[in-house]
Amino acid sequence: MKIAVVQVDTVWMDRDTNFAQLAPLISDAAQHGASLVLLTEMFSTGFVVDRSDIGEPEGGASSQFLSRMATEHNIWVGGSCPEVSSDDLRPFNSFVLVSPRGEQHRYHKIHPFTYGAEDTYFRPGTDFVTVDVDGVRVSLFVCYDLRFADEFWKTAAHTDVFLVPGNWPASRREHWMALLRARAIENQAFVVGCNRVGTGGGLTYAGDSRVINPLGEVVADAGNASTILYADVSTEEVQLTRTTFPFMQDRR
Repeated sequence: MKIAVVQVDTVWMDRDTNFAQLAPLISDAAQHGASLVLLTEMFSTGFVVDRSDIGEPEGGASSQFLSRMATEHNIWVGGSCPEVSSDDLRPFNSFVLVSPRGEQHRYHKIHPFTYGAEDTYFRPGTDFVTVDVDGVRVSLFVCYDLRFADEFWKTAAHTDVFLVPGNWPASRREHWMALLRARAIENQAFVVGCNRVGTGGGLTYAGDSRVINPLGEVVADAGNASTILYADVSTEEVQLTRTTFPFMQDRR
């Protein structure tokens, strides 16, 4: 399966402009044979975590955009956005992954970024989500979740690919790159990280989107410019790695 990672400079709190920016890039990725397109964390707004009115309903503008792109191009498309789904007005940081038929799968970010006060305005999720994407088992996480290895361990046995949209600042870019590789090495699975570039909310973002194979090797790297990154992933490569190096069976 070919995955496309769309690394862009997200416009702060401007959904329509971000949709307009992303639509032709998603189209281009589909034309280049991508079966799944990954966008960043908070792809429609930027990492806005200090406003009580940032949330949109499930099925709101951002997920509608994802559904339109998925069905129009007959591909899977995903990224995270702020969604309110109950009487609690605080939104989830919701990773929405949409199938070519328009079916929406949701993972709610389990770890709001307390260092950046995300927990003040956002609710934490509780459940893991793994989706069968054309026979490839894909587990969903978001940004800060990368720092919590135990949760990747819990889902590893039934995961071929971890998708991780992020808004990871340039000041800690070495952490982003190291943690993506660590999660791949530990769990002998592909890890796909999609980060933004540019500035937003007073922070600078360096990109460094990348795809890491089950041996921890970087097979594709986007650098620090707006671009589309492509890589092939397969269940066979995961199975071969785990059979050749059966390290996971020794976990206690």
